[in-house]
Amino acid sequence: MQRSTGLLLATVLTTGLGLSATACGASEPATPAPGGAAPVTITVACQPAKSAPKERRAWDDDVAAFMRAHPGVTVKSTDQQPCFDPKTFGPKLAGGQMETAFVVPVTTYDDVIGKGQALDITQHVGLIKNWNDLRPDVRELVTKDGRVYGVPNVHYGVGLVYNRKLFTQAGLNPDTPPTTWAEIREAAKRIAALGPGHVGYGEYSGGNTGGWHFTQALYGRGGSVVADDGKKAAFNSPEGRAVLQTLHDMRWTDDSMGSRLLVGWESLMMAMGGGKVGMMLGAPDVVTDVVNKFKGNVADYGITGFPEARASLSGGEAFMINPKATPEQAKAALQWLDFRYNTVGKGRFDFARGKTLGNPVGVPDNDVYGDSPTGKAIQAGREENATLPVQNYAPYVRAAAAVPPKAEPPHAQELYAILDVVMSGVLSRRDADPGKLLADAEAKADALLAAKG
Repeated sequence: MQRSTGLLLATVLTTGLGLSATACGASEPATPAPGGAAPVTITVACQPAKSAPKERRAWDDDVAAFMRAHPGVTVKSTDQQPCFDPKTFGPKLAGGQMETAFVVPVTTYDDVIGKGQALDITQHVGLIKNWNDLRPDVRELVTKDGRVYGVPNVHYGVGLVYNRKLFTQAGLNPDTPPTTWAEIREAAKRIAALGPGHVGYGEYSGGNTGGWHFTQALYGRGGSVVADDGKKAAFNSPEGRAVLQTLHDMRWTDDSMGSRLLVGWESLMMAMGGGKVGMMLGAPDVVTDVVNKFKGNVADYGITGFPEARASLSGGEAFMINPKATPEQAKAALQWLDFRYNTVGKGRFDFARGKTLGNPVGVPDNDVYGDSPTGKAIQAGREENATLPVQNYAPYVRAAAAVPPKAEPPHAQELYAILDVVMSGVLSRRDADPGKLLADAEAKADALLAAKG
């Protein structure tokens, strides 16, 4: 799920598809196309919000540079944050009003491709110059029957993000973060005891993010959301009850989770950026977003391995092209994706620029290129321009290599919405019965899975 992303991200609209878009990324008309070719207008994802002015300016600079290098192409940007919004994605997709290049979470690839809502870009993958260096497993996810329908953009595994400054203030050693849930619970109590407004452990309860984080914790304990055959829910299990009981005890017995329900993605990230939340589950890009978008202090955050992990939620996203795009629009959109998201030293991989902007360069996030030559070059640039001590993330790097990845469940967004109710219930009611919450959710999930066939 985007997170970041963030994991997790933003979305983009295309005037070429009859949409009203905010043209923040195209401050002047494109240079005329060479040879009298017809001009092309596209919209592109993920312009940073106005609340992140330096990153937004860097984005706009990239748009301008791309347009200079591609005469005749006009790029328009929107700044929806995050890029993928489950509330608007389905209606826009069903209504044929998607962007030229739009963000799709990995759990939705098959559905979008199967319904013909993504353009077959097989003949155009050469426009992504480092295509063959992308990890084969993530490329396979956007391939169906030998045809390619997307450009992988994000791949992540979950760990424990924590505030090193709060650990120190609470008398905890930030260089030896928790490795068990019992240690997390004890650390959370000590951080909450620092005073009003301090939250030892932050968690979501709605906006599909509650169910998403429940899934993360469930996988870590060795459980599953859906049975192997995909026909029945599997979360009403000892592992599922252990997840909820731990959260219930932290919320109501320890009083270490605060009293305010955190619903959507932004709520917990904003609280983490405020400097009073001690820990949360998340991929490394949480640090990037907390610092860039929510004004967290770059030196305060560390990442460690998933506690007692038997598996770690592995997710990601890809860019897909609207099937209504003209061949010229599709080509231009893929050239933009190559420039902004897949070129060493440019766009999102311009770590030297990120350093000048004060970005948290050095976070070991987004492993779409793996150990390929491109991946090694990206990592070298990241380390060369690091703005924070990379040792803060060493526990995550060591642990992640030993934890098996586990993909999000089928029909993830619908299931996460059902599981939101479970998370909200246990975090908002002292008398909540974890077993009953899971049984009620199981009935709804089984009905959903039956309807999906």
